[in-house]
Amino acid sequence: MSENYEEPGRPSGGTTQSTAGEGPAGRVPSGLAPEIATRLKRDRDGLIAAVVQRHDTREVLMLGWMDDEALHRTLTTGRVTFWSRSRGEYWRKGDTSGHVQYVKGVSLDCDGDALLVEVQQIGAACHTGAPTCFTGRALEAVVGSPEAADAATGEAR
Repeated sequence: MSENYEEPGRPSGGTTQSTAGEGPAGRVPSGLAPEIATRLKRDRDGLIAAVVQRHDTREVLMLGWMDDEALHRTLTTGRVTFWSRSRGEYWRKGDTSGHVQYVKGVSLDCDGDALLVEVQQIGAACHTGAPTCFTGRALEAVVGSPEAADAATGEAR
């Protein structure tokens, strides 16, 4: 996921497996447990994608970015903390907006390059005031189904 993201003004790059506490200026050394840190596959900036989901409805709310310290804070405080790529600082969701995310669970995906953060969301999840960062932003797509196998290619159902 993160390896294909290109931030404006930055060259594209792949993922890396760095050690805890590494990263650009402005970040602090991390208290993240080494047994967790060694499982993470970070992007070139030392970040890992964090998909945020409501714990009760399973609705996907947003995508944020964490470094080791943001993950450490998320795991140990009960509140979600991200690394802001645009501001170059840590931000705890809801401190200024009041739209707080309380941690209910955190999982690492099978490849180690993405987190799933399950939360109790208070207020809107999106900075625009929308319930989610995906609300009203659906793209047109052909909807597939096992019953509609492609006869032209002989694709199995």
